[in-house]
Amino acid sequence: MNTRVSTFIIVLNWNGQKELLRCLASLFQTMRPDMRMLVVDNGSTDGSVAAVRRLYPEVELLELHENLGYAGGNNAGFRHVLKRNPEYVIFLNNDTVVAVDFAKHLIDGLLHDSLAGITVPKIYLLHSPRKLWYAGGEVRLQTGLIRHRGIRRADAPEFSITGETGYATGCCFAMRSRDFLALGGFDERFGMYAEDVDLSLRVRERGMKVVYVPEAQLWHDVSASYGSALHPRKLIQKTSASLRLFMKYRAWSGLVLFLLFMPFRLAASMLDVLFLRGLTMVSFRRGGHS
Repeated sequence: MNTRVSTFIIVLNWNGQKELLRCLASLFQTMRPDMRMLVVDNGSTDGSVAAVRRLYPEVELLELHENLGYAGGNNAGFRHVLKRNPEYVIFLNNDTVVAVDFAKHLIDGLLHDSLAGITVPKIYLLHSPRKLWYAGGEVRLQTGLIRHRGIRRADAPEFSITGETGYATGCCFAMRSRDFLALGGFDERFGMYAEDVDLSLRVRERGMKVVYVPEAQLWHDVSASYGSALHPRKLIQKTSASLRLFMKYRAWSGLVLFLLFMPFRLAASMLDVLFLRGLTMVSFRRGGHS
């Protein structure tokens, strides 16, 4: 007898073979009979698809022939899994390592709160496993504020309280499939960046909540991309996406403040690169994350 698939975990990948294989290894410890994985490959050229087929032949693959970006790739993955009619969907970055019960806690958050439109986990830095990367999100568009709560801080009891938060990070979150479908998925005009904030704001506009579930935990290898954190193309993409977000919600004061404080954000990005470089070197000397 076939077990109905109630949850699909969609993992988006683009030229991240090493990180993807590490992520899948951790995911296999979490799987239950009613759960499935889909890897959406966004036109990789590094052998990612061949590696998954060789090492994880049981994982479902959706091979796209070009890079559709975060929004386009995940929307394509969602359309693909809709054929299986899952009740829930979890979107997950490939540069993550998940705790064994992370999916259960995210789904429980949706099960026990009918107004929860999105559930989002506590996320640590992979190379400094007790330091936080995300413990909720703050967003106030009229003042230009969009930031992770607790970023780079040591974990503490204040970050272990379940509750409503401003936005979910696209690194990992769960939704009911019907809600994601009703919202029309990610707004692909963003391409990369800010689409997670936009989705969260649209969920809230429908009278639902974004709920932070600290019992659900994972580790994010932010350093996997730190080398390109200051690449002009990435800076342009992030700036463009942020400006589009302010314009979409007519947050004109936030747009002006965003532009005024741009030099300070650039300086902060430089400090982040140095911080992550330092974490990576320390982790390397200690033998890495366990």
